[in-house]
Amino acid sequence: MNDVLIFGEIRDGNLKKVIKELVTAGRIVTEGTGGSIDAILVGRGASDLSESISGLGIRKTICVDDDQVEKYSTEGYAKTLSDLIAESSYGYILFGATAMGRDLSPRVAARVGGVMFSDCVDLRFEEGRCIAKRPVYSGKLFVEIVPVGKKPVFITLRPNNIPPAESDGGKTEMVSRPSGVTEDMIRALATEIIPMAGGRPDITEAEVIVSGGRAMKDSSNFEILGELADLLGGAVGASRAAVDAGYSLQPLQVGQTGKIVNPKLYIACGISGAIQHLAGMRTSKVIVAINKDPNAPIFEKAHYGIVGDLFEVVPALTEEIKKLL
Repeated sequence: MNDVLIFGEIRDGNLKKVIKELVTAGRIVTEGTGGSIDAILVGRGASDLSESISGLGIRKTICVDDDQVEKYSTEGYAKTLSDLIAESSYGYILFGATAMGRDLSPRVAARVGGVMFSDCVDLRFEEGRCIAKRPVYSGKLFVEIVPVGKKPVFITLRPNNIPPAESDGGKTEMVSRPSGVTEDMIRALATEIIPMAGGRPDITEAEVIVSGGRAMKDSSNFEILGELADLLGGAVGASRAAVDAGYSLQPLQVGQTGKIVNPKLYIACGISGAIQHLAGMRTSKVIVAINKDPNAPIFEKAHYGIVGDLFEVVPALTEEIKKLL
């Protein structure tokens, strides 16, 4: 059980970029076990997308592309993965900690009698053991967990924590495989996924996030943040207070009751820094806080702080970035 299997999530006809981070994690494991890395792509267009991850050090890409897995269903995808794992020697199965990864991985783990390490941010291999690191207590502390016994280990990894793998110039074998799923097995089907307006990246995968709080005062004012986010190739987020006030949509909420994000740059505009919000973004690589209140708790966590009116600071910052670009 030295080999690693990576689940490549397909969304809107493309592979989620976290797959390259999973390959890096897989390399960490296989350097310790001496095994190989395989990937499985499930869904429409899987075969065509396999070429995009060729040469990353993946031995084999298993493509499952038939009518029963054209759209996501927990039951259908779980059967496809669990059947493959049951007849193979994978000791480690890696998923991105996305909505799909969090939904699918525990079900597959239960079906094959594996153990589950959720929401991890790092891996290392020491003394014959894979050691996973994950945050606890709303990100205030980290714990390290190790598997016991010979059961398959399922790990979900948060995006933007591990460097993405780069090509090693090798070749990857592509293998087609039937799903083995029949219509009667599926109890619920994702018939449509409606993207957020604006064409911006998902906040869980964005490298830059510009977030607004209650101080935004109105939903129309979020356009100010959108302009800055677009310049930086990022996404727009919001605090729970802004969402509760109706200024922003719940899918953009960052925090303990929203989404956990880990961008390279997080710009908090008019966000006081309540514990609930910090739990969702405290692991960001660089945090910039803009707030009129010099005593706002957000400044305690920020790497850079600007005391001022966001309606003056953000436009000025946007203009300066335009000049630089």
